[in-house]
Amino acid sequence: MVKEAIHITEQKVWQLLDMVADPDIPVISIVELGLVRKVKVEPGNSVTVTITPSYSGCPAMHVFRFEIESVLKMNGVENVKLEIVLSPAWTTDWLSDTTKNKLKQYGIAPPVSDAGSADTLFARKEVPCPRCNSYHTKLTSQFGSTPCKALWYCEDCMQPFEYFKCH
Repeated sequence: MVKEAIHITEQKVWQLLDMVADPDIPVISIVELGLVRKVKVEPGNSVTVTITPSYSGCPAMHVFRFEIESVLKMNGVENVKLEIVLSPAWTTDWLSDTTKNKLKQYGIAPPVSDAGSADTLFARKEVPCPRCNSYHTKLTSQFGSTPCKALWYCEDCMQPFEYFKCH
């Protein structure tokens, strides 16, 4: 029996990659985060996916590699190549308003300013609570569960929350 060739398109690859969730924020895909930079479909049922890590040394990159290869191979792609590019560096400016809203709905405060602004690591910023929208919040730790998040506390609803840092 002859195996029927599967034709994969760039659009289909983007749709499949949009199903790969960030392991730390499962309501957002790697496409929504802007980590997927380019998709190239080549003859012979080969696909090259170019991604940029949100932070150098991001531990989730191993998960991304596995998930990208898995979802594409399960959908008929025989050869998957993953290229990692560091320039230009990923920035929270690549997050759409829809993605920022998903962060908020999940309980993570989205970035409050543009990455290119004077909003440095230790600059005072006003971060609204993702639960009650209060600005009566305070930073408790610059370092959260992952390098891309900081820990904050809302003094109105008395709940801790994570803030997705600008960069």
